[in-house]
Amino acid sequence: METDRLFSAQRQERLLAELRGHGAVRVRDLARVFGVSELTIRRDITALAERGLVSKVHGGATLPSHSNTLSQPRRAAARYTIGMVVPSLDFYWPPIVAGARAAAAALGVTIQLRGSSYDPVEDRRQISRLVEAQQVQGLLLAPSLDCDEADRILEWIGQLPVPTILVERQPRRWTPATRHLEWVRSDHSLGLEIALYHLRQQGHRRIGLVLAQGSPTSVHLRQAWRTACGDPTTSSVLGPQETVATPGDRDAIVRILRECRASKITALLVHSDPHAIAVAQFCAELGVHVPGDLAIVSYDDEVAHLGEPALTAVRPPKSHAGRLAVELMVSRLLDGDRRPVHRVLLAPELVVRGSSLTLSTLH
Repeated sequence: METDRLFSAQRQERLLAELRGHGAVRVRDLARVFGVSELTIRRDITALAERGLVSKVHGGATLPSHSNTLSQPRRAAARYTIGMVVPSLDFYWPPIVAGARAAAAALGVTIQLRGSSYDPVEDRRQISRLVEAQQVQGLLLAPSLDCDEADRILEWIGQLPVPTILVERQPRRWTPATRHLEWVRSDHSLGLEIALYHLRQQGHRRIGLVLAQGSPTSVHLRQAWRTACGDPTTSSVLGPQETVATPGDRDAIVRILRECRASKITALLVHSDPHAIAVAQFCAELGVHVPGDLAIVSYDDEVAHLGEPALTAVRPPKSHAGRLAVELMVSRLLDGDRRPVHRVLLAPELVVRGSSLTLSTLH
């Protein structure tokens, strides 16, 4: 019986860790990851809900509204409606949307969600539809800013008749048009630093970087990498930076692995998960042992645990970004210009798995 209670406590602690990282969990997914029955996971969720640590929802659980360590804005006196336009409704964005909806439900506001397509023209169309309907009092936006039109897009957004908060986006520089814009985003530069520190702690001194082509996250990772390469205090030799267009680009990945061997690189940081999993798969085909010959750290932690071996990954706080964006918007709607403009960076966390651990660490 004592052993059963111990195992239950360990599962529940892991369940809470997953919730803190993602904002919501599904019974089916946890049962598969933990290697137990769905009934066992439901019992754990019920036990945690009775202690006020989680909120039960159909098929899973979410963080309760009071669990956010940031101070909560007071409940909205009026029932505000907030428009939210995200560039995609899959992969990176569902946890952000789930976090925003959880905060909205707790604060008594409504989210009107629109999906775009990483296209500035479509961004404008979706935003314009929300504003012209005159049904939203604020906007949460993630426009495409990796184009020549970025400054004009931000100038247009800055002139919209309702307050705006950027989510996982930030202007490249201050301008009069963006002086009132607020934003919440993951600190991807810090995420790269955390990954490099972990790899150095594992004994790696020659490290390479692989980036997904066209990703907004890659922009921050590339900038942080250049800073790290120019840091004279580091004892690492940072290897070449490579960009891969698609996860299954065999020629590109084989070229990268050959470059690693030629440059004596022993560790790679790879964005994103599908690219990292593809690298690990090609390593297996070519007889490159992970992590013995080449350690891999992924960036995003969406599906990194499905790799073989399971991949160590940097996890941006996506659900918390959505929650905080809504809380800041409600605060702005209630207080107006009485409070200063908020621009918030959220720290990612490192989830350590088998792909980056040395044998001495494993034992």
